[in-house]
Amino acid sequence: MAKPESKTAKKVSQAEVDIATILVPIDFSDCSLDAFRMAVSVARRYGAGLLLVYVVDTRMLAAVERLGIPVPKDRMKTVRHRIRLSFRGIMESEKGVTMRRLILEGSPFTEIMRLARTEKVDMIVMGAYGGRTGEVEKIFFGSTAEKIVRASPCPVLCVPPTGKRSGSGVGVAAA
Repeated sequence: MAKPESKTAKKVSQAEVDIATILVPIDFSDCSLDAFRMAVSVARRYGAGLLLVYVVDTRMLAAVERLGIPVPKDRMKTVRHRIRLSFRGIMESEKGVTMRRLILEGSPFTEIMRLARTEKVDMIVMGAYGGRTGEVEKIFFGSTAEKIVRASPCPVLCVPPTGKRSGSGVGVAAA
């Protein structure tokens, strides 16, 4: 038997939801590629554009340099080139949706939050788990996704891992 509708419940139609820009943080892990596909689906439904972002975590590079291991200056150039190629691969795989890509450097949480505010995005779609976060960091600091859900100025759709390989063949070598 159908549950009677509450008199105070308000029906929200698709026309009442205005989503123009969706921010999609990507680290090219299977989970982030699942989130990308979900964002494409939402963008098609609402006629939104996607803002794809990869944040090179410079904290890791700084930690390596503090250990006395020099990081070659041209290494970042190589990393950025590989990221651009990976972006090209996923962007070409999905036609009919307007997409921009950005490669930023810094703390992923800080840069994603800054971008969400400055670009006035309407939604963030991201994977629930990243590809390179260590368990110790999660225990003490929480995942980037968890921190973004708590601090975001807009709705966040966290896409859980599907357990399937993406099959896209897209990948980026670690810095």
